[in-house]
Amino acid sequence: MILTRRRLLGALAGTVAAPALIRSASAATWSPSRTITMVVPYPAGGPTDAAARIVAQEIAGPLGQTVIVENVPGASGSIGSRRVAKGEADGHLIVLGNNQTHATNISLLKDGGGYDPIKDFVPLAGIADLQHVLVVRNDFAVSVEDLVRRAKAEPGKLNYGSTGPGSGSHLTMELFKVRTGTDMVHVPFRGAAPLAQEIAAGRIDCSFATLPSVLGQIQGDLMKALALASGNRSDLLPGVPMLRETGVPDAEGDSWLALFAPAGIPAAARERLTAEIIAALAKPAVKDAIIKQGIALNVRDSAAFAAYQANEVKKWAEVARIAKVVVE
Repeated sequence: MILTRRRLLGALAGTVAAPALIRSASAATWSPSRTITMVVPYPAGGPTDAAARIVAQEIAGPLGQTVIVENVPGASGSIGSRRVAKGEADGHLIVLGNNQTHATNISLLKDGGGYDPIKDFVPLAGIADLQHVLVVRNDFAVSVEDLVRRAKAEPGKLNYGSTGPGSGSHLTMELFKVRTGTDMVHVPFRGAAPLAQEIAAGRIDCSFATLPSVLGQIQGDLMKALALASGNRSDLLPGVPMLRETGVPDAEGDSWLALFAPAGIPAAARERLTAEIIAALAKPAVKDAIIKQGIALNVRDSAAFAAYQANEVKKWAEVARIAKVVVE
């Protein structure tokens, strides 16, 4: 199994560096003629929904139209995403997508959830990352090296939790297992809250959880943070290393947030929306509001994010194939 997994080496390429974020003069040639709807394909509440509402409020003024946030949850985010994919491509309907809706669903759901994340959408801008942090119950491992050593000594005995089959936390742990040659039992939960509760209670050995979902428990000494599955450290956990700093390279698994429009949107509309989103995210008050959600800003324009997204689709499809991840 380890030899087969090594086929991933070289297939999982790094992210693409973003070019300078520059406003296009032609962006001013388009203005919305009515209310813009920003679909969030998840329930209200939580950092993703909060980020959407912050951005929606900030771009409404410059665009001269109300931007409403509409939560359309269900089926791993595919219901809301599919609605936008099939919607009118005139600049008045956009969606806040993430790595699940716009990178992994196509490999994990039947018919990809009913849409193609590349062909049916145009990225407007990458917004931010939700870093996955490797956490363990308090009486368990004290380092990544300790966790790997114990997992290798007792293959299939340790367990790890996730926020559901095919979720970012699930796939990130599968990538970690590939990189370390370890075997642990998957215990899926319906969301981040019950997962965090079970780790804090000592019934789940470890997990890759998004930082916002477990920051309070880490700071409250209810669980230990061993490393970040990210290419960057976090200002919120300055003493926690990146996985590559602990001897586990090429295991980055950041979740991310980005705004998309349906394919076919006029270039002027796309450019104007991209310009206003990027301008909003450059405001100190907006930066602070998003960072307070435990989210790491990572702003990329349309072209830079399109290249990054294409790599993400390929990367996680290969992880899912090798790990034989199936979502019913």
